[in-house]
Amino acid sequence: MKKTRRFLYMSLLMCIVCMGTGCGDKIEETEEVTSPGWQQHSKDKITLNWYINYSWYATPWGDNIVSQAITEETGVNINFITPTGDANDKLDVLIASDTLPDIITLGWWENQVDTMIDKGMVYSLNELADQYDPYFWEVANEKVMTWNTREDGNVYVYPNSFYVPEDFENRDDIGSNQTFLVRKDIYEAIGRPDMSTPEGFKEAVEKAVELFPDVDGEPLIPIGAHEFTDRGCVSFDQYLQNFLAIPYEKDGQFYDRYTDEEYIRWLKMFRELGSEGYLSRDIFIDQRTQMDEKLAKGRYFCMLYQRTDMAAQQKELSQKYPERIYIAVDGPRNSKRDDPVLPGGGIQGWTVTLISKNCERPDRAIELITYFLSEHGQKMIYLGVEGETYDDVDGVPVLKDEVKELLDTNRFEYDRIYGADNTYWMFQNNVAQLQWRRKPEGPVGDLEVWTYPYTHYLGQYEIDYRLNAEANAANTQIGILWGETLPKLLLAESEEEFDELMSRFKLERLKLGYAVWKEESTKQITENKEKLGIK
Repeated sequence: MKKTRRFLYMSLLMCIVCMGTGCGDKIEETEEVTSPGWQQHSKDKITLNWYINYSWYATPWGDNIVSQAITEETGVNINFITPTGDANDKLDVLIASDTLPDIITLGWWENQVDTMIDKGMVYSLNELADQYDPYFWEVANEKVMTWNTREDGNVYVYPNSFYVPEDFENRDDIGSNQTFLVRKDIYEAIGRPDMSTPEGFKEAVEKAVELFPDVDGEPLIPIGAHEFTDRGCVSFDQYLQNFLAIPYEKDGQFYDRYTDEEYIRWLKMFRELGSEGYLSRDIFIDQRTQMDEKLAKGRYFCMLYQRTDMAAQQKELSQKYPERIYIAVDGPRNSKRDDPVLPGGGIQGWTVTLISKNCERPDRAIELITYFLSEHGQKMIYLGVEGETYDDVDGVPVLKDEVKELLDTNRFEYDRIYGADNTYWMFQNNVAQLQWRRKPEGPVGDLEVWTYPYTHYLGQYEIDYRLNAEANAANTQIGILWGETLPKLLLAESEEEFDELMSRFKLERLKLGYAVWKEESTKQITENKEKLGIK
């Protein structure tokens, strides 16, 4: 008899318990469940309040085709709540005042996840599923459930955008978000130079500014980057390290990527550019809104950037200034000329979602999650409504021409009218959606395809320092120290000043608990590889 996912999951949990207690009671299989709970409540309309911990999220529920269809099918209307100021401050207030909305979505790494669980403020998803919606076990990923099981045997969070190692073994069309981008017309005008060496990179930047000093009367920004935060800047640390193929471990031990010689060599090149005025002041102070505005005009020459974060601006450029679109080319490489090692998603995904105990209808909340996790739900949030956003042509979904055109030209308007293509991304399953996905094409698709050969599963290196209080404190303080140090390194007036700053960083982090931080990192990498079956 075929075992259900719930049986497999519960069997694994019971095996873990039995190893410690010697129990020998037989576990009976549950009956196969075929009817989702959400199908029974489509006429019983309720509203659930859903907090999204990102101030930039602005797509409402109920105005577009997809959200209307989901409400019609599940009976659930959504009232989204987002912070207007600092997201963490807003969530902290909700926790302190015990006024959490029905559903909460935030980054898996945020400390508030543990706080809500430890204070008993959220339901365990497995218990809600058992009580209200057994079909949940038919659609929930077994490895994800096992990975997120706490010491009490319960699962409180479910991620979106997750991947497991097998996904990368079975497919060659999974891409990374991380790209090295150049503005096409400028890059071609300066002779498509090799920017994979520090010398070639520096020369290309200098030549680009010489030939294209401004964009529509505003200065060209030679090098773009993600925003600088109190923990550094991913463009100049993590992304650069990935392009240089700097390892996460050596000889079974956590490796310090931040002091690697190849990385330091490239940072010193950026320092030289900074001392010559090629690192614009804007990149140190701009937030996402300002960067989006500049991207839409093509004001950056090159950047280490997430392609998905500039997709809307890329589409806008392709319409207004097609010569200014960004293309992905070979960027920084190490002295051995190794290919970049770019991360695909990991098992922790991007965000996680929880159900608050303030929710008066947890039965409907778990049913809604089941809906999103189901193949039908994934098809809805990705393709939309058959006959309205796409047609079935010989068993193959084909987007309607007007829908495709709007998706390719005006994402904001597309979200407002249609709301598919993961407008509601809180439970998106990227691998499941590949079966319906059209081949990436155009100026946005080209960026994704470029990453395919360099994308690897690196989920084993996602360290959750919250599991060790001392290491977590050290990680926080070392991160803040790096956030203070990185801009100083890039703006140092001399190499001697750079070396002094780096030496001070290494010394200060020792005092902040570097040893326990490294030890916990090594421990978790080893455990993660075992859990994921990675040799």
